Amino acid sequence: MIPGGATALVTGGGTGVGAEIALALADAGVAVTICGRRPDPLQAVAARHAAITAVPCDITDEAALAALMQDLRPDIVIANAGASESAPFARTTREAFERIMTVNLTGTFLTLREGLRAMDGKPWGRLIAIASTAGLKGYPYVAPYAAAKHGVIGMIRSVALEVARKGITVNAICPGFLDTEMTERSIANIVETTGRSAEEARASLEATNPMRRLVPPADVARAVLYLCAEGSDMVTGQALSISGGET
Repeated sequence: MIPGGATALVTGGGTGVGAEIALALADAGVAVTICGRRPDPLQAVAARHAAITAVPCDITDEAALAALMQDLRPDIVIANAGASESAPFARTTREAFERIMTVNLTGTFLTLREGLRAMDGKPWGRLIAIASTAGLKGYPYVAPYAAAKHGVIGMIRSVALEVARKGITVNAICPGFLDTEMTERSIANIVETTGRSAEEARASLEATNPMRRLVPPADVARAVLYLCAEGSDMVTGQALSISGGET
């Protein structure tokens, strides 16, 4: 059970696993705020549950994110927003590299830092980054993304040690390929660049999982609930793989 009266901020909460996490927390009695760059998807998720509030905010806008955190002072912060692109390493531009790092690493840094600042004086808190198995291993054609997610895991392990005596835990959840819109975009990219069918492209991603299927977003949401519930106080600095045995 999550402590009564808890509040949460979920970045990238308008789609995919972010929306699933927001709904699961709301069902567990948490007052949830979701943020992202696009108002319409945020409002659509908020309309599904009375305990969810939508606030547009770009996680790479440091001032806006800091203001939102200080206004909310959430007990739980889920750094979920992210983006991916794929290209052979030799053809990856510096601009593409920096774009991926800005969203996936710098954005997560700002989210966790401002979340921690907003928790000052609280006896209990949870900082959770939604990383990826790409932060635990390599994948071809997504070197910037893997680099960013490796950075996220190093960051949460360091921050966990800094705040270990403050009642705040800091963890990462590392899903394999998820059954979400982001993966559908990856499938479309594979189709475009290789000429394979969508079914063949999906099968190639499913094959990375020993269970031969994509990871359900609900499994990630349940992991978030565990890390926020009673009995998880000693779990910190961890990168929890949800990948069917891939890592």
